[in-house]
Amino acid sequence: MLNALEVITTVIVGVMVGVEFSVAFIMNRILDALPEDSGQLGHAHGGRMLGAVMPFWYIGSLVLSAIWAVAEWHHHGAGLVVTAAGLLIVSVVMSILLLVPINNRNKTWTPDNRPADWKQQLRRWDRFHYVRVAVIIAAFTLLVAALT
Repeated sequence: MLNALEVITTVIVGVMVGVEFSVAFIMNRILDALPEDSGQLGHAHGGRMLGAVMPFWYIGSLVLSAIWAVAEWHHHGAGLVVTAAGLLIVSVVMSILLLVPINNRNKTWTPDNRPADWKQQLRRWDRFHYVRVAVIIAAFTLLVAALT
């Protein structure tokens, strides 16, 4: 049962890393290259779609990591899992305090109601997102290392 928990947790966190990496380094560049207002509309739509899913994914990853850490408390690799869970906590706190407020504004914007500084706000979100991606990559790496 513990092996299944380890694999499921690692896969879920790994897929989350892949999605967030793709947003940071692929999707945002595609959206920014679209003509006229298409990019901004794409960012808003992406904010609505991923904004609905990611809270469950981040919290779920954290909960699974915490269960794994408790289940293996006195075993090899527990420190790696605890550290990974700590990094996932950092990612959740970053999301709530830094990224979600910008995303909540962005997902309501249209070409008619967006603020004058909308591009600067999206760039700020990107900077925070790059840091969050680094944090979850580190967490994923620790989970993989704990498997060995």
